[in-house]
Amino acid sequence: MNAVTIIGSVNLDTTLRVNEMPKPGETLHAVEHFTSGGGKGANQAVAAKRLGATTNFIGAIGNDKEGTVMMELLNQEEVNTDAVAVIEGESTGQAFIVVDSHGENSIMIYSGANNEFTPAHVNAYKETIKASDFLIAQFESDMDSTIEAFKIARDCGVKTILNPAPALENVPQELLAVTDMIIPNETETEIITGIKVTDEETMKEAAKALHELGIEAVIITVGSKGAFFDNGVKSGIVPAFKVEAVDTTAAGDTFIGALSSVLKADFSNLEEAILFGNQASSLTVQRFGAQPSIPYLNELNK
Repeated sequence: MNAVTIIGSVNLDTTLRVNEMPKPGETLHAVEHFTSGGGKGANQAVAAKRLGATTNFIGAIGNDKEGTVMMELLNQEEVNTDAVAVIEGESTGQAFIVVDSHGENSIMIYSGANNEFTPAHVNAYKETIKASDFLIAQFESDMDSTIEAFKIARDCGVKTILNPAPALENVPQELLAVTDMIIPNETETEIITGIKVTDEETMKEAAKALHELGIEAVIITVGSKGAFFDNGVKSGIVPAFKVEAVDTTAAGDTFIGALSSVLKADFSNLEEAILFGNQASSLTVQRFGAQPSIPYLNELNK
């Protein structure tokens, strides 16, 4: 069983289901409204835990009812929340999601406490990182804290996995220098490398550029096509499972959490781990919501 630590965001999600996305200035009636646990960091932690890993979370919430709800949800999942800070005078992060009848979504995020915890807070949980097989981060929380966590992991020999999402124009070189595996989508890949991803050849070009930054393994997620991988020795595409998607929220987070739960620290089973991640995310997209849609291990073993 892998030990996985995630540093990142905790959001309470509010989702509206609509038949069609509203046009500018248009008012539409929603067909359903619900709240659920979210935030890319928390989603990945829940996915890793549900799919077999021992999971720790480093992040922050506000001292408010939304924060209480999120802590309860993470504790119910048996994610270790000892390293979740409560930031006085700040609100818990929230996301507002609109999903149409085609399964496409539009998401707006208020970061709140996610950007208020510090490198000093991360340092206080150095032993948690040291005891992990993998450390995972995204771009929905404080960048300085993420860099500090990755430096600690590198010093301790813990493999780091970076999900550079949401897309960021200038990813700090300081962070990329201590990244062992990077998992962007096509858009994020182009922003980081300047190479437009259109086919497998351009994926290889982009992977080469990322390897030149010192990153050992590259996975480029390509939606319904699956995921491209390149470890510097071998590359290829692991196809996605063909399903009818109703909501793609948390599909990428599920993939990363699932992959980290079975991946070996030397990346020797990379293709098998990607296939496992693809299978997990294929279940996620058939359900609504972020954390409510993430599958459990027994669902993949059927």
